[in-house]
Amino acid sequence: MTITYEWRGSLDNAELDRLHAEGFGHPVGRTDWRGRLERHSLGWVCAHEDGRLVGFVNVAWDGGVHAFLLDTVVAARHRSAGVGTALVATAAEHARAAGCAWLHVDFEEHLRPFYLDGCGFKETAAGLLAL
Repeated sequence: MTITYEWRGSLDNAELDRLHAEGFGHPVGRTDWRGRLERHSLGWVCAHEDGRLVGFVNVAWDGGVHAFLLDTVVAARHRSAGVGTALVATAAEHARAAGCAWLHVDFEEHLRPFYLDGCGFKETAAGLLAL
């Protein structure tokens, strides 16, 4: 089975709600993903297998040279098969093509090997304020 990656790819809100809930361990919501993405994102990458959404990452930005990865998620059955790294690589390629000079990501500790080793991010100092 072949997985395809598409920048600003087509997606169904309900399908992304299910994938997001699976990946982040919360109940399935009813988010207007398409509206949110079109208002706030430089782009996004969808991974599809046989027409089914199996991976997703959102690329938010500041309108200038900084882009930010959000909501990186891969279906459980496709994890550890390179889907996540391909999503991030595709996101980086398109952010670079749009003139961005920096791609930021924050992550939980257990994802450190994925982002630093698998995707090539460098560790930096950062801050976080819970609102």
